[in-house]
Amino acid sequence: MILSNLSLQKALDNKWLVIEPEPRPRQKIDASDGNCPYQTSAVDLRLGNEIAWFKEGLPVNIDLRRGSFADLFGPNSVSRTITDDQPFSLAPQKLVLGKTLERIELPIIEGAPCLAARVEGRSSYARCGLLVHFTAPTIHAGFRGTITLELINLGPIPIMLYPSAPICQLIVEQVEGTPFRNDSQFQGQIQAGGIK
Repeated sequence: MILSNLSLQKALDNKWLVIEPEPRPRQKIDASDGNCPYQTSAVDLRLGNEIAWFKEGLPVNIDLRRGSFADLFGPNSVSRTITDDQPFSLAPQKLVLGKTLERIELPIIEGAPCLAARVEGRSSYARCGLLVHFTAPTIHAGFRGTITLELINLGPIPIMLYPSAPICQLIVEQVEGTPFRNDSQFQGQIQAGGIK
């Protein structure tokens, strides 16, 4: 079952879902309220200020059977802080990793509804050729941290990436039953690329 915008806000109020900072405004009353990030069945999340990518021309092949992604990515990557004055220009056919500005938590609380989520791109960016968080959109129950975003430009022209841009949407679903904990290697991540 996918949570509606009102159910998302109830989950935030009850701490069954944590988004910090919390998206605002909760509803748009008039034009002075700005854009409301709560769609009918999702909430928009914003791009953080860090972009990272694999160094070009590395003499390695990726084989994730031999350790964690962070072990591979960390020493073989470059990262950059982006600002409004210095955004990142994502060239066609290039892949970078970003992160959400918001920290997410989907706590497992005995006796409370258990939630999981999916991260999807936004249609306005998709129509320009930007894929956001492709093939791995699941945010498991029990997760906490920022969400790493795989960003690839499949369009014909560069796409400018600015911090705080509404880049993706979080779709929250209720999980049947209470799962046992089985945290991934990305639990508690705070940097683009899933690095702690």
